[in-house]
Amino acid sequence: MDEELKFKIRSLNKTFGNNHVLKGIDLDVVKGSSLIILGGSGSGKSVLIKLMVGLLTADSGSILYEGNESIGMPYKDRLKMLENCGYLFQAGALFDSLTVQQNITFFAEKLHSLTKKDIRELASKKLQSVGLSNKILDLYPSELSGGMQKRVSLARAVCVDPKVIFFDEPTTGLDPIMSNVINDLIVKVRDELGATTVTITHDMQSARKIGKEVAFLFEGRIVWSGKMSEIDSTDNDNLRQFITGEIAKSNLVEA
Repeated sequence: MDEELKFKIRSLNKTFGNNHVLKGIDLDVVKGSSLIILGGSGSGKSVLIKLMVGLLTADSGSILYEGNESIGMPYKDRLKMLENCGYLFQAGALFDSLTVQQNITFFAEKLHSLTKKDIRELASKKLQSVGLSNKILDLYPSELSGGMQKRVSLARAVCVDPKVIFFDEPTTGLDPIMSNVINDLIVKVRDELGATTVTITHDMQSARKIGKEVAFLFEGRIVWSGKMSEIDSTDNDNLRQFITGEIAKSNLVEA
């Protein structure tokens, strides 16, 4: 079974000051899966995927990437791992001082020796894959709408044809129409690349459209996991409340 896993996480802990965010996380991410990590605001979803990709360091526990321990991984090995990973940040995280083209190919240029023509063609190809014209290659992020910025961020995330793509709240701040556009593009690029994807969200409409598998994070632990098709029949009260948006009676305060 382990050879089928992209990530195998065991007893993962992360604390910020007095805030124990992750409390012994156990999670398997199967190769080729489209995993959704659900959880409320502040539940530690972003912290978890940042630990997985190495943007944060765990206090304790294990994160195996393709069978190799990634916690404390030497820099050269970490860079090799990152060559196979794409990351779409919640706020896009485009560099304001760089053009669209420079943003898209930023990491690719550090990995490969590319000519100016190669760079231009690569950026153009990735823009087209997310439904944008190469006419915007020389524009800056401030000249783009929020939806266009998100699509440019997605083009950057898939620029090196990664084997694993992380999506951090991909539809945050977007209107329902643009959210659907982004969801469709995520499915499109995922299927084109045959990538394993890990998406964190609290948007159930996005989750159902993107995901095939689900893990529910509650109070620092994964309390339910299974297939998306099983989620509506869950017997976990906290997950059911999250899905339906119902307020527990114990949380109601009399006026």
